[in-house]
Amino acid sequence: MIRRRLSVLGAAAAAALVLAGCSTSSPSESQPSTSAAASSLQQIQDAGVITVGTEGTYRPFSFHEGGQGDLTGYDVEIVKAVADKLGVDVKFEETQWDAIFAGLDAGRFDVIANQVSINEERQAKYDFSDPYTVSTGVVVVKSDNSDIASLADLEGKTSAQSLTSNWYKLAEEAGANVQSVEGWAQAVSLLEQGRVDATINDKLTYLDYQASHDNKDIKVAAETDEESQSAFTFRKGSEDLVGAFDKALGELRDDGTLAKISEKYFGADVTK
Repeated sequence: MIRRRLSVLGAAAAAALVLAGCSTSSPSESQPSTSAAASSLQQIQDAGVITVGTEGTYRPFSFHEGGQGDLTGYDVEIVKAVADKLGVDVKFEETQWDAIFAGLDAGRFDVIANQVSINEERQAKYDFSDPYTVSTGVVVVKSDNSDIASLADLEGKTSAQSLTSNWYKLAEEAGANVQSVEGWAQAVSLLEQGRVDATINDKLTYLDYQASHDNKDIKVAAETDEESQSAFTFRKGSEDLVGAFDKALGELRDDGTLAKISEKYFGADVTK
């Protein structure tokens, strides 16, 4: 599920994502990023390559199709498009999420492209590009449900939620009777069976699921007001590199490239 990197949304939540995307601070985020000097645009252009930290196991953002083959995904395609604008090649360093910030701190890579959500704690330690993913939380119900059209309508209803997700507390605060599930797939199954009335999750999770399943038995009944924004992440002091990324992202947004990549993976534009 794309939830671990998300900011907790609404009155209930703040932290990715996801999916994932979706997240509390990992141990590797606990220390300031002072281990390595910031990467400069000139250094990267002189080298002709930018090194990018990413998981490689985080579908649909960074993964190997079928577990093998070339690295692909939403984040992978966007950072490649940015690098092309900068006139440099991309070298990917695949790293587990729990170690990805430590890798950036140590200078193993110049930037993280892995659905890192922007929050105050991370902004104090790292530089961020403009967001390239914007998402909300969604209330998902059966397609024939006309009783739920807002978070407030969950009062007295049953909502399927993972105990470890941000959405569990949001459902509780909305007055729902929460039924614990292991994840999105189980929540959808219970929803289809009519054993629960709804489930709350990240919009990216829903869009990713529908892109591959086209499940006409469920629909989005409502969205949360708060947004989660994900961006490329740099060591502090990378202002010129961040500026170059922002310029490239702006051009890619204007020429439709970002929307095209988003439509490919989610069937919708989640870049703004």
